[in-house]
Amino acid sequence: MPLIASAFASGLLFGLGLIVSQMVNPAKVLGFLDVLGNWDPSLALVMGGAVAVSAVGTLIARGRGLPVLARRLEIPTRRDLDRRLIGGSALFGIGWGLVGLCPGPALTALAFGPWQVPVFVAAMLAGMALFRIVTSDWPQASFRRGPAGVTDDA
Repeated sequence: MPLIASAFASGLLFGLGLIVSQMVNPAKVLGFLDVLGNWDPSLALVMGGAVAVSAVGTLIARGRGLPVLARRLEIPTRRDLDRRLIGGSALFGIGWGLVGLCPGPALTALAFGPWQVPVFVAAMLAGMALFRIVTSDWPQASFRRGPAGVTDDA
């Protein structure tokens, strides 16, 4: 039960952070991405804050060596860049730039966003399903499950 409560509290805090920072507002995000036009740099501070908090959290976790609510610490070790990572990043960036939403803020905006948000989420889920279907026969796209439900390329 503590793990579920912790996950719920973390998700709630994350969602509230997205709302307060206006990451759920496509116009705000598109203003940040418009570096050659009317650029709004305020989301750079949000991202910088997120990186700083994550860095401190990672240092504390590594120092402890053992998580509070899990059996072992799972910190990614891969550092290589492959075609799938670069292609996926490019697709993510293109989608983010076209509509001003990414998965986390889109799911948060489902509660109060305009009609376009559910359409985006449906398209996102369809794209994820299509990826699974199309790549199921590709050896480089196989996934194996780690002990904590972490997926990693084989």
